[in-house]
Amino acid sequence: MTRKFSGEQLVIATHNQGKLEEIRHLFEPFKINIIGANQLNITEPEETEDSFVGNARIKAHFSAKMSNLPSLADDSGITIDALNGAPGVYTANWAETSGGRDFVYAMEKTHNALSEVDAPYPRSAQFRCTLVLAWPDGHDEVFEGVIEGSLVWPMRGENGHGYDPIFLPNGYSETFGEMNRWEKNKISHRADAFSKLLSGCF
Repeated sequence: MTRKFSGEQLVIATHNQGKLEEIRHLFEPFKINIIGANQLNITEPEETEDSFVGNARIKAHFSAKMSNLPSLADDSGITIDALNGAPGVYTANWAETSGGRDFVYAMEKTHNALSEVDAPYPRSAQFRCTLVLAWPDGHDEVFEGVIEGSLVWPMRGENGHGYDPIFLPNGYSETFGEMNRWEKNKISHRADAFSKLLSGCF
């Protein structure tokens, strides 16, 4: 039986302001006080797992323990079939440069990797999101969302973040980078995981 959320405050285990805003928007109908981890000076724990659920669990439980409040964490990334599921859980790592994270660099690196293996078109890929809602007593609930699509080149659109400009969701003519943010949020992997979380726990 899924545990229901019954508090008035929920900590979001992220230091990413854009992600926090998106999540706050999704929780608007529920009259819950959404608190970002950085508002409570909670540091980011080291993500040492090799799966989305493993890393989301680390973040959610760390935050619940530090705040003594229920905490929600997500771990998300892109899996590319022709690259055997890479970059997957290491999606953000592919963007690491000496000057910080650069997703244009990451997208070029991805395109080069696909060219090297001569991947045929359509180059199928999935955006995946795993949400973990953890309570201070150690209980958690897990919800996974996915959106199928393919990768395009060159990049298209200035919106979104990460790999959005090269991800074309199945059935659409615009990449995530070309879509209006709120349109994207209705169909994204995060939206899929959130609808499962909200119907399960709220």
